[in-house]
Amino acid sequence: MSDWHKSSYSGGSNECVEVREHSTGADVRDTQNRESGHLTFNGSEWRAFLNTLHSTSK
Repeated sequence: MSDWHKSSYSGGSNECVEVREHSTGADVRDTQNRESGHLTFNGSEWRAFLNTLHSTSK
């Protein structure tokens, strides 16, 4: 499993989410509330989310 990481677009802010990608999808957690747990997305859900982000950022 990979390490948790923040987007390079966060600019060093702690008001963002962190992602940990793995072979079956990805986990997402709130940077300010790490102890509250995380959401897990399977591979198809995670790809759909990333595709939506890429299509809206153009």
